[in-house]
Amino acid sequence: MEIILKEDIIGLGFKNEIVNVKSGYGRNYLIPFGKGVIASDSAKKMLAEELKQKANKLAKIKAEAEALAEKLNAVSLTIPTKVSATGQIYGSVNNLQIADELAKLGLEVNRKSIVVKDVKEVGSYQAIVKLHKEVTATVAFEVVAEEA
Repeated sequence: MEIILKEDIIGLGFKNEIVNVKSGYGRNYLIPFGKGVIASDSAKKMLAEELKQKANKLAKIKAEAEALAEKLNAVSLTIPTKVSATGQIYGSVNNLQIADELAKLGLEVNRKSIVVKDVKEVGSYQAIVKLHKEVTATVAFEVVAEEA
């Protein structure tokens, strides 16, 4: 019996995949619990159309992420912070400050998608921005002493 899975099932297959199962398993478990539907001709056509639309949406989202990545790669930030006499920063520079500086430039980025290593001294650093599972950007920033 051919079934179109409506969710991932470990050991059987992934969502929107057509699998062959024994009839009892399909009739008594997969279909009643909403984990799959019978793979009729009309269901297969609907699945193909749904996958085509989903691919178009994903391509559009990826294209937007790539455009934003190009802008972010060209950006260089300067982040002023309070610094001790030895050049150590009071606290550290994190993704929140980088997101705020990018927002000032008109680039809205979710702060949770910014990855920054420990920044505790004055100097030049790079932050990685994960915009999409296949698209990342690198933002160069420099930490400088705040003028008193």
